[in-house]
Amino acid sequence: MTPDEMVGEALAVAAEGLANGEHPIGAVVVLGDEIVGRAHTSEKTLRRRLVHADLLAMIEADTRLGWERRQHPLRMAVTLEPCLMCLGTAMALGVREIYYALESPVDGGAEIARRRRRPDEPDWFATPEMTGGIRREESRDLYRRWLETAPPGPMRDWAESLIKDHGDRLA
Repeated sequence: MTPDEMVGEALAVAAEGLANGEHPIGAVVVLGDEIVGRAHTSEKTLRRRLVHADLLAMIEADTRLGWERRQHPLRMAVTLEPCLMCLGTAMALGVREIYYALESPVDGGAEIARRRRRPDEPDWFATPEMTGGIRREESRDLYRRWLETAPPGPMRDWAESLIKDHGDRLA
C-alpha cells in the first residue's frame, strides 16, 4: 500500500467521522498491505478528550497484534499531523513511518520528531519518519465542510487555522 493510498484510507475514515459530527480526522495503521487499525476522532461521541483518531487506531492495532512478532514494520497514515501524545504512542507501538495530509502548526509533532531522530536509536523505540502534505487539500476540504456547522469558540478558531496556508511546511 502506497503512502497516497494509506492517506486516502485515512481520509475515508475522517469522512465517516465528519458524518457523525466529529472533527474530520481519520487514521489507519498498516502492517504490510493490511489495515490493522482504523479510527476517526471520537471526542463528541465519547465525550472525552484523549480519543484522537491516530491514538484509537493504534490501540486497535495493538489489541489486534499484541506482542506477536511482525514480519513488516508498522506504518500509519492520518489526516492531521500527529500531536506529541500520538507521536509518543507511535514510538511505543513501533510505528516506523507516519504519513499525514495536513500540518497542525500549533500542536504537531513532526518538527520534534525530526529533531529527535538519531542514528543510534534502539529499534524498539525509534522515532518514526514523518512525511506530510500528502493529499493536503482533501483534508482541508473536510475541515471546510466541518466549519459550515461548527459553533463559535476555540475549536472553531483552531480548525480555521488549519485551513490557512502556512507556507505548508513539509515534514
